Amino acid sequence: MATARIVYASMTGNNEEIAGIVEEAFEDLNIDVTTTEVSQSDAADFEDVDICVIAMYTYSDVGEGELPDEALDFYEDLQQLDLTGKVYGCCGSGDRFYDDFATTVDKFDVAFAKTGATKGAENVKIDLDADEDDIETLEAFAKAIVDKQATM
Repeated sequence: MATARIVYASMTGNNEEIAGIVEEAFEDLNIDVTTTEVSQSDAADFEDVDICVIAMYTYSDVGEGELPDEALDFYEDLQQLDLTGKVYGCCGSGDRFYDDFATTVDKFDVAFAKTGATKGAENVKIDLDADEDDIETLEAFAKAIVDKQATM
C-alpha cells in the first residue's frame, strides 16, 4: 500500500480543513496517510513516504505574500532533501483580496522541484475556505497524485 504525508499550516482553520479533505480523498483511494501540522513535522519525514503534500496559507500583512513563520525552517530543510522517486502536490488557501493570492503554494512547488520529486498534480489554490467545487477540485488533485504515483 502506498503511503502519504500531508503537512499543513493553518491560522484560521482553512488549511487544516483542506488537509482533511485531501486526507479523506487519499483514504478513499486506499492510501495510508498521516497528516501533521508543520510545527509538529520535520521535512525529512517526507523521505519515509511515497506521496508528499503540503497545504499552506500565505501570510499577507502589507500585501506581500510570505511563508507562514512556523513553516520557515521546514521550507528551508525541504530544499536540502533528495526526494527522487516521490510524488508531491501543493495546495493551500489564500485571500483573493491580495495580489499575492496563495503564493506560498507556488513557493513550495519550487522547493519540491529542487528535491527531485515528481509533481503529481497542478497546484490548487482555494479562496478562503473550501466550498463544494473546491472539495471536488481537491479530490481530483488527490486522485491525480495517486495515479501519478502508481505509474512510478
